[in-house]
Amino acid sequence: MFGFKSSSNAEGDKKGLFARLKSGLSRSRASLGDGLAGLLLGRKSIDAQLLEDIETVLLTADVGVEATLRVTRNLTGRLSRNELADADALLAALREELVAIVRPIAQPLETTTAAPPFVILVVGINGAGKTTSIGKLAKQLQSEGRRVMLAAGDTFRAAAVEQLKVWGERNDIPVIAQQSGADSASVIYDAVEAARARNCDVLIADTAGRLHTQTGLMDELKKVKRVIAKLDATAPHEVLLVLDAGTGQNALAQAQQFRQAVGVTGIALTKLDGTAKGGIVFALAEKLGLPVRFIGVGEGIDDLRPFEPDQFVAALFER
Repeated sequence: MFGFKSSSNAEGDKKGLFARLKSGLSRSRASLGDGLAGLLLGRKSIDAQLLEDIETVLLTADVGVEATLRVTRNLTGRLSRNELADADALLAALREELVAIVRPIAQPLETTTAAPPFVILVVGINGAGKTTSIGKLAKQLQSEGRRVMLAAGDTFRAAAVEQLKVWGERNDIPVIAQQSGADSASVIYDAVEAARARNCDVLIADTAGRLHTQTGLMDELKKVKRVIAKLDATAPHEVLLVLDAGTGQNALAQAQQFRQAVGVTGIALTKLDGTAKGGIVFALAEKLGLPVRFIGVGEGIDDLRPFEPDQFVAALFER
């Protein structure tokens, strides 16, 4: 049902993790890395006009106004200090500036707590990839020896409940669910109780794919958080917002609204393999500063991976 590709096939092993990351970011590399490299090709001198052209490429690649201005401002400073002797020096400086923007948000998710289960509440709009990301994350945690449970809290969409059930059956992961249309908070409350009773380490709770502009549905998410807190005042321990990278700058608006409504603590940026808008991670970092826990760069289970800034930027520039 999830359409996952095996991560253990010969081709995947041969390409290696970094090669798969590069492959997943090929469209973003074409718009950002290749665009910048094209500007610098054959350049013997660095001037203000070139920096303006770089600014245009960054904006076109969805790097965002704030992050772009930070990069060009710092490059201008380096130029005035005669630190950029040639195109190679400029390209190296560009990469350094981009890494510096995203390094603070590279914070892997730690799923330990003094009183298990560690509760992850997964939120986001329809189509962002919430349910699939939950399936991948659950399988990864299970493979690390963690006892995982899933809560089918997206009660508005029967297909989402069925997806989680199928995933659970295939991987021997328990799923707490009720009939379609049931109260989401009730489902997740039951799941927290069940996870405690079964000594689970991690509970991952799906929620309805509500649009960030729908106030009533956002209020329902707040209710879910309150209900969870009745059982564990420290829970949910993570509110993970799943964003589709292909939405570009709209992802910023989504993140701002969800953070305001439910206190988002981390982001999973999905579908990077299907878009040229991978620059959005820099916009998110500069404007919001929320930790990016995971990026999704393909269909394989291992293609939902922790965000590593140096590798990410390298994959945008290296062919």
